[in-house]
Amino acid sequence: MSIFLSIFLASEAGGPPETHSWIWPERAEIVYGCTASIIIFAALIKFGGPLIKKSLSARTEKIQKDLDAGRSDKSSAQTEATAIRAALGDIDAERTRILAEADVQAASLLAEGRTRITQEMAALETKAEADIAAAAARSGDELRAEIARLAGLAAERVVSSSLDDTTKQTLIENFISNVGATR
Repeated sequence: MSIFLSIFLASEAGGPPETHSWIWPERAEIVYGCTASIIIFAALIKFGGPLIKKSLSARTEKIQKDLDAGRSDKSSAQTEATAIRAALGDIDAERTRILAEADVQAASLLAEGRTRITQEMAALETKAEADIAAAAARSGDELRAEIARLAGLAAERVVSSSLDDTTKQTLIENFISNVGATR
């Protein structure tokens, strides 16, 4: 402190102060400086030492607690990893079993489907043959009816064009006499 004061005073006086050594300060400054330093160090050791010791032990405890927690987390993680690996083995076995069941069910469904399709095809073929036979019979009947109708029309036209009035009159009278005779 006195060094700063002497520098300040020297700068006002016009030059640097004169001392007996360019390295060592004056004897009084050494005594006062050493005494002040010893008092400060003693106070730091007496009051700051327990605080520093307490903070270092708290830090050590925290680090130890973190290490213990890490060890327990690691052991629980290893336990879980073992359980997961065991479950993974179970999953592989279960997957294999399920796939085998699915293959059996697929084969069964395929066989049932083929059987059902074969039966449906046979039923459709039978129905189609029956429909074809019915359509053939119906078309035959319709064709006969149309031929009969056309034949009747043709016969009527032929008869009406080939018969004259006297022949018609004779036919009508014969019919009437036949009807009257059968009664």
